[in-house]
Amino acid sequence: MISVTGRELTTGQWLLRSFRLDGMLMLLIAMLLGVGLLVLFSASGENVAALERQLLRIGVGFLGLLLFARVPVSVLKVWAPWLFLLGLGLLLGVMFAGDVGKGARRWLDLGLLRFQPSEIMKLAMPLTVAWYLSLRSGPPRFVDLIVVGVLIVVPVLLIMRQPDLGTALLVGASGILVLMLAGLSWGWIVGMVVALAAAIPVLWTQMYDYQRQRVLTLLNPESDPLGAGYHIIQSKIAIGSGGLYGKGWLNGTQSQLQFLPERSTDFVFAVYAEEFGFMGILFLLLLYFLIVGRGLWIAALAQDRFSRLVAGSISLTFAVYMVVNIGMVSGLLPVVGVPLPLVSYGGTSLVTLMVGFGILMAVQSQQRLVNR
Repeated sequence: MISVTGRELTTGQWLLRSFRLDGMLMLLIAMLLGVGLLVLFSASGENVAALERQLLRIGVGFLGLLLFARVPVSVLKVWAPWLFLLGLGLLLGVMFAGDVGKGARRWLDLGLLRFQPSEIMKLAMPLTVAWYLSLRSGPPRFVDLIVVGVLIVVPVLLIMRQPDLGTALLVGASGILVLMLAGLSWGWIVGMVVALAAAIPVLWTQMYDYQRQRVLTLLNPESDPLGAGYHIIQSKIAIGSGGLYGKGWLNGTQSQLQFLPERSTDFVFAVYAEEFGFMGILFLLLLYFLIVGRGLWIAALAQDRFSRLVAGSISLTFAVYMVVNIGMVSGLLPVVGVPLPLVSYGGTSLVTLMVGFGILMAVQSQQRLVNR
Protein backbone atom coordinates (compact mmCIF):
# COMPACT_ATOMS: atom_id res chain seq x y z
CA MET A 1 0.00 0.00 0.00
CA ILE A 2 1.12 3.56 -0.73
CA SER A 3 -0.04 6.55 1.31
CA VAL A 4 -1.02 9.64 -0.73
CA THR A 5 -2.44 12.75 1.00
CA GLY A 6 -3.52 10.62 3.93
CA ARG A 7 -5.17 7.91 1.78
CA GLU A 8 -3.92 4.36 1.38
CA LEU A 9 -3.65 3.33 -2.30
CA THR A 10 -2.67 0.03 -3.88
CA THR A 11 0.27 0.06 -6.27
CA GLY A 12 -2.11 -0.18 -9.23
CA GLN A 13 -4.20 2.76 -8.02
CA TRP A 14 -1.06 4.79 -7.41
CA LEU A 15 0.23 4.08 -10.93
CA LEU A 16 -3.11 5.01 -12.52
CA ARG A 17 -3.24 8.26 -10.56
CA SER A 18 0.41 9.09 -11.24
CA PHE A 19 0.01 8.65 -14.99
CA ARG A 20 -3.50 10.22 -14.92
CA LEU A 21 -5.17 7.16 -16.39
CA ASP A 22 -8.74 5.91 -16.13
CA GLY A 23 -8.58 2.35 -14.81
CA MET A 24 -11.85 1.13 -16.31
CA LEU A 25 -11.08 2.53 -19.76
CA MET A 26 -7.56 1.11 -19.68
CA LEU A 27 -8.90 -2.35 -18.80
CA LEU A 28 -11.44 -2.29 -21.64
CA ILE A 29 -8.85 -1.08 -24.17
CA ALA A 30 -6.40 -3.80 -23.07
CA MET A 31 -9.11 -6.46 -23.46
CA LEU A 32 -9.99 -5.26 -26.96
CA LEU A 33 -6.33 -5.15 -27.99
CA GLY A 34 -5.95 -8.69 -26.63
CA VAL A 35 -8.84 -9.86 -28.81
CA GLY A 36 -7.17 -8.14 -31.76
CA LEU A 37 -3.87 -9.94 -31.21
CA LEU A 38 -5.68 -13.27 -30.88
CA VAL A 39 -7.53 -12.80 -34.16
CA LEU A 40 -4.48 -11.38 -35.94
CA PHE A 41 -2.44 -14.47 -35.15
CA SER A 42 -5.10 -16.60 -36.81
CA ALA A 43 -5.83 -14.22 -39.71
CA SER A 44 -2.14 -13.87 -40.59
CA GLY A 45 -1.66 -17.64 -40.82
CA GLU A 46 0.04 -17.85 -37.40
CA ASN A 47 2.64 -15.32 -38.50
CA VAL A 48 4.69 -14.48 -35.40
CA ALA A 49 6.49 -11.62 -37.19
CA ALA A 50 3.17 -9.89 -37.92
CA LEU A 51 2.20 -10.32 -34.27
CA GLU A 52 5.49 -8.76 -33.14
CA ARG A 53 5.02 -5.79 -35.49
CA GLN A 54 1.54 -5.23 -34.11
CA LEU A 55 2.84 -5.41 -30.54
CA LEU A 56 5.42 -2.76 -31.41
CA ARG A 57 2.67 -0.51 -32.80
CA ILE A 58 0.59 -1.07 -29.68
CA GLY A 59 3.62 -0.04 -27.63
CA VAL A 60 3.96 3.17 -29.61
CA GLY A 61 0.22 3.77 -29.21
CA PHE A 62 0.45 3.35 -25.43
CA LEU A 63 3.32 5.85 -25.31
CA GLY A 64 1.12 8.32 -27.18
CA LEU A 65 -1.73 7.62 -24.76
CA LEU A 66 0.50 8.15 -21.72
CA LEU A 67 1.89 11.38 -23.17
CA PHE A 68 -1.46 12.98 -24.04
CA ALA A 69 -3.10 11.82 -20.80
CA ARG A 70 -0.69 14.16 -18.99
CA VAL A 71 -1.30 17.16 -21.25
CA PRO A 72 -3.65 19.66 -19.54
CA VAL A 73 -6.90 20.22 -21.39
CA SER A 74 -6.19 23.97 -21.42
CA VAL A 75 -3.00 23.26 -23.40
CA LEU A 76 -4.91 21.07 -25.87
CA LYS A 77 -7.34 23.93 -26.39
CA VAL A 78 -4.48 26.29 -27.26
CA TRP A 79 -2.88 23.71 -29.57
CA ALA A 80 -6.09 22.85 -31.41
CA PRO A 81 -6.12 25.47 -34.22
CA TRP A 82 -2.37 25.13 -34.76
CA LEU A 83 -2.67 21.35 -35.04
CA PHE A 84 -5.44 21.89 -37.60
CA LEU A 85 -3.26 24.23 -39.67
CA LEU A 86 -0.38 21.75 -39.46
CA GLY A 87 -2.67 18.99 -40.69
CA LEU A 88 -3.87 21.14 -43.60
CA GLY A 89 -0.29 21.95 -44.56
CA LEU A 90 0.67 18.28 -44.52
CA LEU A 91 -2.39 17.35 -46.61
CA LEU A 92 -1.29 19.94 -49.19
CA GLY A 93 2.17 18.39 -49.02
CA VAL A 94 0.65 15.00 -49.83
CA MET A 95 -1.10 16.50 -52.84
CA PHE A 96 2.16 17.76 -54.34
CA ALA A 97 4.83 15.43 -52.96
CA GLY A 98 3.12 12.42 -51.41
CA ASP A 99 4.11 8.80 -51.93
CA VAL A 100 1.86 6.74 -54.20
CA GLY A 101 0.85 3.26 -53.10
CA LYS A 102 -1.89 1.00 -54.50
CA GLY A 103 -3.05 3.80 -56.79
CA ALA A 104 -3.50 6.36 -54.00
CA ARG A 105 -1.36 9.29 -52.87
CA ARG A 106 -1.81 9.25 -49.09
CA TRP A 107 1.65 9.12 -47.52
CA LEU A 108 4.43 11.55 -46.69
CA ASP A 109 7.95 10.15 -46.48
CA LEU A 110 10.20 12.26 -44.23
CA GLY A 111 13.12 9.82 -44.35
CA LEU A 112 12.98 8.41 -40.82
CA LEU A 113 9.20 8.64 -40.71
CA ARG A 114 6.50 7.66 -43.20
CA PHE A 115 2.93 8.45 -42.18
CA GLN A 116 -0.56 9.47 -43.32
CA PRO A 117 -1.26 13.16 -42.55
CA SER A 118 -4.97 12.46 -42.84
CA GLU A 119 -4.73 10.62 -39.50
CA ILE A 120 -3.77 13.91 -37.80
CA MET A 121 -7.08 15.37 -38.95
CA LYS A 122 -9.00 12.66 -37.08
CA LEU A 123 -7.89 14.41 -33.88
CA ALA A 124 -7.36 17.95 -35.14
CA MET A 125 -10.91 18.20 -36.51
CA PRO A 126 -12.87 17.56 -33.28
CA LEU A 127 -10.34 19.58 -31.25
CA THR A 128 -10.60 22.58 -33.56
CA VAL A 129 -14.39 22.55 -33.97
CA ALA A 130 -14.73 22.17 -30.18
CA TRP A 131 -12.27 25.05 -29.69
CA TYR A 132 -14.29 27.31 -31.99
CA LEU A 133 -17.68 26.44 -30.48
CA SER A 134 -16.36 26.68 -26.90
CA LEU A 135 -15.67 30.37 -27.52
CA ARG A 136 -19.42 30.86 -28.04
CA SER A 137 -22.31 30.23 -25.70
CA GLY A 138 -25.54 28.51 -26.58
CA PRO A 139 -26.39 26.35 -29.59
CA PRO A 140 -24.53 26.96 -32.88
CA ARG A 141 -25.94 29.83 -34.93
CA PHE A 142 -26.04 30.20 -38.71
CA VAL A 143 -22.65 31.96 -38.86
CA ASP A 144 -21.17 29.16 -36.73
CA LEU A 145 -22.49 26.58 -39.18
CA ILE A 146 -20.78 28.42 -42.03
CA VAL A 147 -17.43 28.58 -40.23
CA VAL A 148 -17.57 24.98 -39.04
CA GLY A 149 -18.72 23.89 -42.50
CA VAL A 150 -15.58 25.40 -44.03
CA LEU A 151 -13.41 23.79 -41.34
CA ILE A 152 -14.91 20.40 -42.21
CA VAL A 153 -15.20 20.63 -45.99
CA VAL A 154 -11.66 21.79 -46.81
CA PRO A 155 -9.73 18.85 -45.24
CA VAL A 156 -12.43 16.37 -46.29
CA LEU A 157 -12.04 17.39 -49.94
CA LEU A 158 -8.25 17.18 -49.69
CA ILE A 159 -8.48 13.67 -48.23
CA MET A 160 -11.04 12.56 -50.83
CA ARG A 161 -8.65 13.75 -53.54
CA GLN A 162 -5.96 11.27 -52.40
CA PRO A 163 -8.39 9.30 -52.75
CA ASP A 164 -9.36 8.02 -49.29
CA LEU A 165 -13.14 8.06 -48.92
CA GLY A 166 -13.17 6.12 -45.65
CA THR A 167 -10.89 8.53 -43.78
CA ALA A 168 -12.67 11.52 -45.32
CA LEU A 169 -15.99 10.25 -43.96
CA LEU A 170 -14.53 9.72 -40.48
CA VAL A 171 -12.93 13.17 -40.39
CA GLY A 172 -16.17 14.78 -41.53
CA ALA A 173 -18.19 12.76 -39.01
CA SER A 174 -15.93 13.85 -36.12
CA GLY A 175 -16.61 17.51 -36.93
CA ILE A 176 -20.36 17.04 -37.41
CA LEU A 177 -20.61 15.14 -34.12
CA VAL A 178 -19.11 18.12 -32.27
CA LEU A 179 -21.77 20.35 -33.85
CA MET A 180 -24.54 18.01 -32.71
CA LEU A 181 -23.11 17.72 -29.20
CA ALA A 182 -22.96 21.53 -29.01
CA GLY A 183 -26.75 21.63 -29.21
CA LEU A 184 -27.46 21.94 -32.92
CA SER A 185 -31.24 22.14 -33.32
CA TRP A 186 -33.17 19.30 -34.93
CA GLY A 187 -34.34 21.70 -37.60
CA TRP A 188 -30.77 22.25 -38.76
CA ILE A 189 -30.02 18.52 -38.55
CA VAL A 190 -33.02 17.65 -40.73
CA GLY A 191 -32.06 20.42 -43.14
CA MET A 192 -28.51 19.07 -43.42
CA VAL A 193 -29.82 15.56 -44.12
CA VAL A 194 -32.15 16.88 -46.84
CA ALA A 195 -29.33 18.93 -48.38
CA LEU A 196 -27.04 15.90 -48.36
CA ALA A 197 -29.72 13.78 -50.02
CA ALA A 198 -30.21 16.46 -52.68
CA ALA A 199 -26.44 16.55 -53.30
CA ILE A 200 -26.12 12.80 -53.87
CA PRO A 201 -26.40 13.07 -57.70
CA VAL A 202 -23.60 15.66 -57.72
CA LEU A 203 -21.46 13.58 -55.36
CA TRP A 204 -22.04 10.54 -57.57
CA THR A 205 -20.55 12.35 -60.59
CA GLN A 206 -17.50 13.36 -58.54
CA MET A 207 -16.74 9.85 -57.29
CA TYR A 208 -14.03 7.70 -58.84
CA ASP A 209 -15.12 4.73 -60.94
CA TYR A 210 -14.03 2.20 -58.32
CA GLN A 211 -16.01 4.08 -55.63
CA ARG A 212 -19.17 4.00 -57.73
CA GLN A 213 -18.55 0.30 -58.35
CA ARG A 214 -18.42 -0.33 -54.60
CA VAL A 215 -21.86 1.22 -54.15
CA LEU A 216 -23.29 -0.83 -57.02
CA THR A 217 -21.66 -3.96 -55.61
CA LEU A 218 -23.33 -3.32 -52.25
CA LEU A 219 -26.72 -3.39 -53.95
CA ASN A 220 -26.00 -6.60 -55.88
CA PRO A 221 -22.69 -8.32 -55.06
CA GLU A 222 -23.74 -11.46 -56.96
CA SER A 223 -23.61 -9.50 -60.23
CA ASP A 224 -19.82 -9.93 -60.22
CA PRO A 225 -19.03 -12.79 -57.82
CA LEU A 226 -15.42 -13.23 -58.94
CA GLY A 227 -14.65 -9.53 -59.27
CA ALA A 228 -16.05 -6.54 -57.38
CA GLY A 229 -18.46 -8.68 -55.34
CA TYR A 230 -15.89 -11.25 -54.24
CA HIS A 231 -14.90 -9.53 -50.97
CA ILE A 232 -18.45 -9.12 -49.71
CA ILE A 233 -19.60 -12.61 -50.75
CA GLN A 234 -16.67 -14.34 -49.03
CA SER A 235 -17.06 -12.17 -45.96
CA LYS A 236 -20.75 -13.00 -45.56
CA ILE A 237 -19.97 -16.70 -46.03
CA ALA A 238 -17.39 -16.49 -43.23
CA ILE A 239 -19.74 -14.64 -40.85
CA GLY A 240 -22.66 -17.00 -41.54
CA SER A 241 -20.58 -20.17 -41.22
CA GLY A 242 -19.53 -19.21 -37.69
CA GLY A 243 -22.93 -20.19 -36.36
CA LEU A 244 -23.69 -19.73 -32.68
CA TYR A 245 -20.34 -20.62 -31.11
CA GLY A 246 -17.94 -20.49 -34.07
CA LYS A 247 -15.53 -23.04 -35.52
CA GLY A 248 -12.87 -22.38 -32.92
CA TRP A 249 -9.68 -20.35 -32.85
CA LEU A 250 -7.41 -21.08 -35.84
CA ASN A 251 -10.12 -23.27 -37.40
CA GLY A 252 -11.85 -20.78 -39.71
CA THR A 253 -11.87 -22.24 -43.23
CA GLN A 254 -12.48 -18.96 -45.09
CA SER A 255 -9.41 -17.35 -43.54
CA GLN A 256 -7.10 -20.35 -43.18
CA LEU A 257 -7.72 -21.46 -46.78
CA GLN A 258 -7.24 -17.82 -47.90
CA PHE A 259 -10.64 -17.37 -49.52
CA LEU A 260 -11.16 -14.17 -47.54
CA PRO A 261 -9.19 -11.12 -48.86
CA GLU A 262 -7.71 -8.46 -46.54
CA ARG A 263 -8.37 -10.78 -43.63
CA SER A 264 -5.85 -9.11 -41.31
CA THR A 265 -7.01 -5.55 -41.94
CA ASP A 266 -10.41 -4.41 -43.23
CA PHE A 267 -12.10 -7.84 -43.06
CA VAL A 268 -10.69 -9.08 -39.76
CA PHE A 269 -14.21 -9.02 -38.26
CA ALA A 270 -15.23 -11.81 -40.66
CA VAL A 271 -12.33 -13.94 -39.39
CA TYR A 272 -13.40 -13.30 -35.80
CA ALA A 273 -17.06 -14.06 -36.55
CA GLU A 274 -16.23 -17.35 -38.25
CA GLU A 275 -14.02 -18.57 -35.41
CA PHE A 276 -16.02 -17.31 -32.40
CA GLY A 277 -19.56 -17.22 -33.78
CA PHE A 278 -22.55 -15.18 -32.69
CA MET A 279 -21.65 -15.35 -28.99
CA GLY A 280 -18.17 -14.06 -29.75
CA ILE A 281 -19.68 -11.19 -31.75
CA LEU A 282 -21.89 -10.26 -28.80
CA PHE A 283 -18.82 -10.19 -26.53
CA LEU A 284 -16.90 -7.99 -29.00
CA LEU A 285 -19.84 -5.58 -29.37
CA LEU A 286 -20.16 -5.43 -25.57
CA LEU A 287 -16.51 -4.35 -25.32
CA TYR A 288 -17.07 -1.63 -27.90
CA PHE A 289 -20.24 -0.36 -26.25
CA LEU A 290 -18.59 -0.29 -22.81
CA ILE A 291 -15.66 1.73 -24.19
CA VAL A 292 -18.00 4.20 -25.90
CA GLY A 293 -20.19 4.37 -22.80
CA ARG A 294 -17.19 5.06 -20.55
CA GLY A 295 -16.07 7.82 -22.91
CA LEU A 296 -19.51 9.43 -22.88
CA TRP A 297 -19.57 9.19 -19.08
CA ILE A 298 -16.26 11.07 -18.98
CA ALA A 299 -17.73 13.67 -21.36
CA ALA A 300 -20.84 14.09 -19.20
CA LEU A 301 -18.72 14.85 -16.13
CA ALA A 302 -16.30 17.19 -17.92
CA GLN A 303 -15.78 20.58 -16.31
CA ASP A 304 -16.09 22.86 -19.35
CA ARG A 305 -17.71 23.05 -22.78
CA PHE A 306 -14.50 22.36 -24.72
CA SER A 307 -13.75 19.20 -22.72
CA ARG A 308 -17.32 17.90 -23.08
CA LEU A 309 -17.36 18.43 -26.84
CA VAL A 310 -13.94 16.83 -27.40
CA ALA A 311 -14.57 13.82 -25.15
CA GLY A 312 -18.03 13.23 -26.61
CA SER A 313 -16.83 13.52 -30.20
CA ILE A 314 -13.86 11.17 -29.70
CA SER A 315 -16.14 8.57 -28.07
CA LEU A 316 -18.83 8.73 -30.74
CA THR A 317 -16.31 8.78 -33.61
CA PHE A 318 -14.85 5.56 -32.18
CA ALA A 319 -18.37 4.12 -32.38
CA VAL A 320 -18.64 5.28 -36.01
CA TYR A 321 -15.39 3.41 -36.80
CA MET A 322 -16.89 0.22 -35.42
CA VAL A 323 -20.28 0.60 -37.11
CA VAL A 324 -18.79 1.42 -40.52
CA ASN A 325 -16.35 -1.50 -40.48
CA ILE A 326 -18.85 -4.10 -39.28
CA GLY A 327 -21.46 -2.68 -41.66
CA MET A 328 -19.22 -2.97 -44.71
CA VAL A 329 -17.94 -6.44 -43.77
CA SER A 330 -21.55 -7.60 -43.29
CA GLY A 331 -22.64 -6.21 -46.65
CA LEU A 332 -24.79 -3.44 -45.13
CA LEU A 333 -22.50 -0.56 -46.18
CA PRO A 334 -20.15 0.00 -49.14
CA VAL A 335 -16.53 -1.06 -48.69
CA VAL A 336 -14.66 2.15 -47.83
CA GLY A 337 -11.44 0.82 -46.30
CA VAL A 338 -12.11 1.57 -42.61
CA PRO A 339 -10.29 -0.80 -40.20
CA LEU A 340 -11.96 -2.38 -37.17
CA PRO A 341 -10.71 -0.14 -34.33
CA LEU A 342 -8.00 -1.65 -32.10
CA VAL A 343 -8.46 -5.05 -33.76
CA SER A 344 -7.34 -4.70 -37.39
CA TYR A 345 -3.65 -4.95 -38.25
CA GLY A 346 -2.16 -1.52 -38.81
CA GLY A 347 -0.10 1.24 -37.28
CA THR A 348 -1.12 4.82 -37.99
CA SER A 349 -4.81 4.34 -37.27
CA LEU A 350 -4.12 2.42 -34.06
CA VAL A 351 -1.74 5.08 -32.74
CA THR A 352 -4.27 7.82 -33.57
CA LEU A 353 -6.98 6.00 -31.64
CA MET A 354 -4.70 5.51 -28.63
CA VAL A 355 -3.80 9.21 -28.61
CA GLY A 356 -7.54 9.96 -28.71
CA PHE A 357 -8.03 7.81 -25.63
CA GLY A 358 -5.16 9.70 -24.01
CA ILE A 359 -7.09 12.94 -24.58
CA LEU A 360 -10.17 11.31 -22.99
CA MET A 361 -8.09 10.46 -19.93
CA ALA A 362 -6.73 14.00 -19.79
CA VAL A 363 -10.34 15.20 -19.55
CA GLN A 364 -11.02 12.63 -16.82
CA SER A 365 -7.92 13.60 -14.83
CA GLN A 366 -8.93 17.27 -15.01
CA GLN A 367 -12.29 16.34 -13.52
CA ARG A 368 -10.57 14.44 -10.69
CA LEU A 369 -8.25 17.36 -9.93
CA VAL A 370 -11.17 19.80 -9.72
CA ASN A 371 -13.09 17.51 -7.33
CA ARG A 372 -10.22 17.08 -4.90
